[in-house]
Amino acid sequence: MSGRGKGGKGLGKGGAKRHRKILRDNIQGITKPVRGMAFYNHSHAHIFQAIRRLARRGGVKRISGLIYEETRGVLKIFLENVIRDSVTYTEHAKRKTVTALDVVYALKRSGRTLYGFGA
Repeated sequence: MSGRGKGGKGLGKGGAKRHRKILRDNIQGITKPVRGMAFYNHSHAHIFQAIRRLARRGGVKRISGLIYEETRGVLKIFLENVIRDSVTYTEHAKRKTVTALDVVYALKRSGRTLYGFGA
C-alpha cells in the first residue's frame, strides 16, 4: 500500500476547485406560499404550504400569519444542530457520505431517539 488511504489514486487533490453555486435562504422554499395559487392546477398544490400541513397533522385548526416566520426560524436552528452533529459523526468515521445512522446518533445525542433506521 502507498499510504493514500481511501480516496483512490490520490489524483486531483488540492487543485483548483470547481465553481459551486452558493445556496442562500433555501428555508424560504420549504414554507413560502406560491403567489397566485389560483392560476395553478391541483398538481402544484404540494408546494403550497408545508407548515400548514404539519399544523393540521398536529390538530391545529387556525393559523396566525406570524407563525410561518417563527416556525421557519425554529426549523432552521433544529436542522443546523442535527446536521452539524451528523457531519461530526461522519468526519470522525473518515467518511464523506452522511449515513442514516449518523443522523440517528445525532438525534439520540439531542434527546430525540428515532427508531427504525438501525442501531
